Amino acid sequence: MVKFVGRETELQNLHEMLRENNQVVIAAIAGMGGLGKTELALQYAIAHREIYKGGICWLLAKAGDVGIQVVQFARTQLDLNPPEDLDLLAQVQYCFRLWREGNVLLVLDDVAEYQQVKPYLPSSSSRFKVLITTRQHLGASIKELSLDVLQPKAALELLRSFFKEIPERIEQELAVANQLCEWLGYLPLGLELVGRYLARKQDLSLTEMLRRLEKKRLEQPAFDKPEGDMTAQRGVLAAFELSWQELEDSDKQLGCLLSLFAAAPISWKLVEECLPEEDEEELEKIRDDTLLKLHLLQRKGEGIYQLHQLLREFFQYKLTGLEQAEELKRSLCRVMVAVAKNIPQDLTLQQIKDVTPAIPHLAEMTNHLIQYISNEDLIGVFVGNAWFHEGQGLYDKAEPWYKQCLEITKKRLGEEHPSVATSFNNLAGLYYSQGKYSEAEPLLTQALALWRKLLGEEHPDAATSLSNLAELYRSQGRYNEAEPLFIQTLALQRKLLGEEHPDVALSLNNLAELYRCQGRYSKAEPLLIQALGLWRKLLGEEHPDVALSLNNLALLYDSQGRYSEAEPLYIQALALRRKLLGEEHPSVALSLNNLAELYRCQGRYSEAELLCSQALVLRHKLLGEKHLDVATSLNNLAELYRCQGKYSEAETLCSQALQIWQRLLGEEHPNVATSLNNLAALYRSQGKYSEAVPLYIQALALRQKLLGKEHPDVAISLNNLAFLYYYQGRYSEAVPLYSQSLDILERRLGVNHPNTMTVRKNLAYLRDRLPPNPE
Repeated sequence: MVKFVGRETELQNLHEMLRENNQVVIAAIAGMGGLGKTELALQYAIAHREIYKGGICWLLAKAGDVGIQVVQFARTQLDLNPPEDLDLLAQVQYCFRLWREGNVLLVLDDVAEYQQVKPYLPSSSSRFKVLITTRQHLGASIKELSLDVLQPKAALELLRSFFKEIPERIEQELAVANQLCEWLGYLPLGLELVGRYLARKQDLSLTEMLRRLEKKRLEQPAFDKPEGDMTAQRGVLAAFELSWQELEDSDKQLGCLLSLFAAAPISWKLVEECLPEEDEEELEKIRDDTLLKLHLLQRKGEGIYQLHQLLREFFQYKLTGLEQAEELKRSLCRVMVAVAKNIPQDLTLQQIKDVTPAIPHLAEMTNHLIQYISNEDLIGVFVGNAWFHEGQGLYDKAEPWYKQCLEITKKRLGEEHPSVATSFNNLAGLYYSQGKYSEAEPLLTQALALWRKLLGEEHPDAATSLSNLAELYRSQGRYNEAEPLFIQTLALQRKLLGEEHPDVALSLNNLAELYRCQGRYSKAEPLLIQALGLWRKLLGEEHPDVALSLNNLALLYDSQGRYSEAEPLYIQALALRRKLLGEEHPSVALSLNNLAELYRCQGRYSEAELLCSQALVLRHKLLGEKHLDVATSLNNLAELYRCQGKYSEAETLCSQALQIWQRLLGEEHPNVATSLNNLAALYRSQGKYSEAVPLYIQALALRQKLLGKEHPDVAISLNNLAFLYYYQGRYSEAVPLYSQSLDILERRLGVNHPNTMTVRKNLAYLRDRLPPNPE
């Protein structure tokens, strides 16, 4: 018995359409063979045979002249004998006039050319209902019921129906069963063929069936021949072959090109770019008048099209024998390489929206056509895939692309090649972003050694590698190791590029940032001023790097408490970024955030709140709800609310920031430690000491693990925990923590650093209140 699942709605719609119209055509959106058009017509006829007292006449459009079939039916089933001297058309009309009383259903199955059967259809008599199945659109004058593939739930139900006697076969491999349905594109014919094949082979697991399908594709024996009791008379390949035979060479070429794209919606602009020599209107004609008309292609939206999964398999199968196969593959790769090169490292939501439709196709090309990518473009396609995900904080999805890039560059170019060094560097950069410093360091070290070996000690790439390694050390608080590397980088760039070069300005800036972190403000300031002057001279007054330099100089003054000097620089940087980058840009949000922090430190809370809220709204809009920069804004606004005593609002925002950082960066990251520290400070401010203590301890342990026991942030955590113990009256526990904190800060930041002086003051204040030691 043929299984019929998932078409209840279509059966009802068909019945309503036949009641309201004289003619109706069953078609399909996906349109290829295998959707069950004939089966739907058959099930309809069976379900409603009682209302067709005049009979149900089933005509096979492919079996010969429809007119002859009508006359033969009338003679054998209705005992009608049209005069022999009439032509065929007149004989058909004679039969319709004398047809048995009652409603009549005429089914014309698998119509290819409507104009060939139209003369043999009955007149407008309401008792004749015409039901047509076809793989084509037959025109606007005919009412269509479009069939699509089954819904996933219905597809699984259809597959399960072949295992009623042994349902455990499906239940034991339910996840694989769903994967099978997906691989088959939820196509009824494919599901029935595979289901029957599995039912015959009781020892064949679903997992093994899926493996065989993935290996042999459409040539897998399960697709070959329908069983005798099936409505379908052809296997999948044979069903698709009927449409293939109707295509011209140019139609076939376009279909095969489309099969090289991923099984995802395709922007038509990408298709046109793959065939730049072809006339746009001619391509549109092939698309609209052939592929869409034959339901070999689906329109998914404005300018967006897609092949069904199994049709894609079919066109790829045909591609192997196509003369233009290699040319089509190279054309697609050329277009996708251009897409990859245009993906920026720091993405806005609009950029994400613009590039998202191309990403599945870029991934497909990178995974399956990498041999057609030149050595020069090899890294770029992997980096494009990685940046798309990394820019959204999707580090787990970016990492495989960087790793694959490293593996393939080694394999193709050899272990010792500059591109391998670049791949080391890129993977290290991802780990650095996640705070995985121990994983990043050996990669950066390998990249540096390789660049030096291949390009010599004095090469710009070697200088870049030195700088990246120095940045890693700076982030870990390993300032003594970072400083000589920054100095080497600066000297090397001056020698290679001259005193006046933007990269020299950047090195001055980076070295200054190290000195600022160390509290060596007098050494940092002249370097930042040099960098600013150099950028202004080389790039002009209005350039994003000038805005960056203004911001960093302001940050230096901010760190020193020189707020009156910092404020105008922050304002200048903000104004410049707005002018150069527009009101809606991540750098503008950063400037708003920095200025807000300055106002918070000054106690100008109302001004700070306005700017901090603006930064948060802008980051939400540009970067999405769950982004690292959004978490930073949430954290800063929470800290502002804490200072204002708005504890409930602060706790909500602080918790949100912590959740985002944990989700994007993992449980072990310096930002997570900062968030735990701030949440603890919030509880301490409310006198919730029992809740604050474990968070402070957790933040301290995390910083010690990630940054080392000598990092200034560790000293801050020690100070904060000591401060809490002081409030609890646990003086004997607070003193050693203050002492450890002070020791670290004096050695790492110097005795005159603001943080050092704060901790020294805290320790002295506590000691003044301790009872004297007994003699």
